[in-house]
Amino acid sequence: MDNNKKQVSAADVVKEQDKAKKAEKYNQYVKDKTPTHNKVLNFFNAYWVGGVICIIGQAFNNYYTSLGCNKDQASAYTALSLIFLSVLLTGLNIYPKLAKFAGAGTVVPITGFANSVAAPAVEFKKEGQVFGIGCKIFTIAGPVILYGVFSSWVLGVIYYILMKTGVI
Repeated sequence: MDNNKKQVSAADVVKEQDKAKKAEKYNQYVKDKTPTHNKVLNFFNAYWVGGVICIIGQAFNNYYTSLGCNKDQASAYTALSLIFLSVLLTGLNIYPKLAKFAGAGTVVPITGFANSVAAPAVEFKKEGQVFGIGCKIFTIAGPVILYGVFSSWVLGVIYYILMKTGVI
């Protein structure tokens, strides 16, 4: 009886050693496969790519102003141009590569938002017009739209009440 216990515990020791070796191999595999990031380089890339996107926007604005548009018209055409470029580059699979390179630099509000609407449409187009594009197009942008509209409505109500009570 005592001999069986020793054999069982020896087998348990071997199993535990095997588990430890597997865990060590797995941890080494994860360490080898996990990408490392240079935070300074990421910051630099985000900064200059975001700046270039803003320069492109300013160039559009200057161009539309030179055509005789007033400030509001030029701003509207600039926004439309940036949205168009962002959606076009997303469809051509260029914007996702740029986003991978520049990270947060591509989240300049209007281009990043246009990309977040277009990307699911491109990704799920194989599932069809209704269940692919129609259902998935706002998976990323939907919460932004929902809470943006809701919070602006709440602030509008507060503003209205403050105006009616004479506070503002």
